[in-house]
Amino acid sequence: MSFFNSAYRGTPPWDIGRPQREFVRLADERKVSGDVIDLGCGTGENAIMFASRGNRVLGVDAAPLAIEKARRKAKMRGSNAEFLVADALNLESLGRVFDVAVDCGLFHTFSDEDRQGFTRSLRNVLKPDGHYFMLCFSDREPADWGGPRRVSKDEILKTFKDGWKVDSIEPARFEASRLGSGGHAWLASLTRL
Repeated sequence: MSFFNSAYRGTPPWDIGRPQREFVRLADERKVSGDVIDLGCGTGENAIMFASRGNRVLGVDAAPLAIEKARRKAKMRGSNAEFLVADALNLESLGRVFDVAVDCGLFHTFSDEDRQGFTRSLRNVLKPDGHYFMLCFSDREPADWGGPRRVSKDEILKTFKDGWKVDSIEPARFEASRLGSGGHAWLASLTRL
């Protein structure tokens, strides 16, 4: 059983029981609309929030326990958000395309090699001129920090140099139950060309 799936036997620190503040802000600013895919959706807080704003939302995660919890949560809340177990490196198997992709903590889990596969996979399900919003841990965290892999702006720019327009990369906070005011993060906004 994978680390991420076994983490959902309990409540992992990244599952804060509500949507991430940065994604609520994007929704409030009406930057997320249409058909939305939530990549690495966990227990579905962001997906359910976007669905409550009138979007058609599919949340995907490789952890079956996370998807099971997301489906229960959506049913309890009367949400029409859908959830599937899926591999972010093979999104074309979904047979769908989306206007917007959101990623809350998935990108920073990939190796350099998998990042290339991920961008290819993402391009296959995102419509031309579609938007990708990514919240990932940033290299602004101290070097001895024990959390997930930290990502630099340059790494984001390098990974998305071909076939993408980087609209912005802004400092942000990644909320987690064990991080007090949150971990340093980047909120990146990209457009598929």
